[in-house]
Amino acid sequence: MYIEIDFSSEEALYLQLRNQIIIGIATSQFQEGDALPSVRQLADTIGINMHTVNKAYTVLKQEGFVKVDRRKGAVIAIDIDKLRALEELKSDLRVLLAKSRCKRISRQEIHELIDEIYENYE
Repeated sequence: MYIEIDFSSEEALYLQLRNQIIIGIATSQFQEGDALPSVRQLADTIGINMHTVNKAYTVLKQEGFVKVDRRKGAVIAIDIDKLRALEELKSDLRVLLAKSRCKRISRQEIHELIDEIYENYE
């Protein structure tokens, strides 16, 4: 697993880690049932605090992307309820689309951007 953390970014380290794991799932780098490295192992590999990795794993668990198995540790388990996921997406998109409208980004440009990004996950 390759994780790249941008230490100069404004985004919190645990969110960067969370986002990269989610992208890894979407791009099939991680499959259902794959075990993630232990908290200590990943913290040492990336060079960040164990609490940061633990927080990322906790958020991933709360969001339904991983489950914690006593023997395997954090395991990819995509069990998000689809309706809940759609509601979260709608809420997030509402703000993003409002920002886009303020910047005069057209509906067509947004659709093209979504298609471009979505192709990476197929």
